[in-house]
Amino acid sequence: MSLPQRVKLVEVGPRDGLQNERQLVPAAIKIELIERLAAAGLSAIETTSFVSSKWVPQMADNAEVLRAVLASPRRRSQVSYPVLTPNLKGFDAALEAGAQEVAIFAAASETFSQKNINCSIAESLKRFAAVLDAASALEIRVRGYVSCGVACPYEGAVDPAKTARVARQLFEMGCYEVSLGDTIGAGTPASVQRMIEACAALLPIDRLAGHYHDTYGMAIANIYASLELGMAVFDSSIAGLGGCPYAAGATGNVATEDVVYLLQGLDIETGVDMEQLLAAGQFIAGYLGREPASKAARALLARRGAGC
Repeated sequence: MSLPQRVKLVEVGPRDGLQNERQLVPAAIKIELIERLAAAGLSAIETTSFVSSKWVPQMADNAEVLRAVLASPRRRSQVSYPVLTPNLKGFDAALEAGAQEVAIFAAASETFSQKNINCSIAESLKRFAAVLDAASALEIRVRGYVSCGVACPYEGAVDPAKTARVARQLFEMGCYEVSLGDTIGAGTPASVQRMIEACAALLPIDRLAGHYHDTYGMAIANIYASLELGMAVFDSSIAGLGGCPYAAGATGNVATEDVVYLLQGLDIETGVDMEQLLAAGQFIAGYLGREPASKAARALLARRGAGC
């Protein structure tokens, strides 16, 4: 077994994490969080989502946030700031705000697709084709997500072959990378490896990423299982922000601090400074009025407080 020497982390806290918070977070706080995450060494930070404010009021300030981040004197040129654009209308709005990279998402479950975006998987891919065509003409990179890659809250276990077919379609349509999502956090190392193996049979492993929720406490184990197969890109959320409204008790995305702690222990490079990462987590958790959900963050901060 040979693990990757370097792993890229895609920070999704400012978008996937905060969009599930009931408490509205001001644009200034979001901007400060994003700048702190960039300063910590994260090279890809999902910044916001260009969706209807009626359905996702937390993202109503999307253009304001993106413009401020891109225009900031603290902006780091080596950092990418992708935004979610579920349709051509969202893509056009993102483009007007200065977006240079966008993301789209499809589901591996028909029922989830219908309940989440009110259309079939095939219909969703047709919508995305217009986004990909427009992005290609402007040389804007597009990242793809596959929701419910392991299990669905309505259908139960998802056949890895279904996940692989959707991932391949997104890749063939022009997505430079496809992130495989364990949306309800029901995956285990075995089921996650089966999903990855099915997908890697249809597209290169270096074009695949892992997006694991920690509902059952399996996210870190699933990341290690993915590393064993050569996956070297993972999505994570500062302080464990987020959750899935479709899964009772879902605790959100795997915490960035926990992933960095794992990778440091394996001598795998990330380019992330743990101290600055902890500070970023404290910043947003403090604003939300709670402790970081990250176990590593809590332990490291407690140890620091105890003078160890």
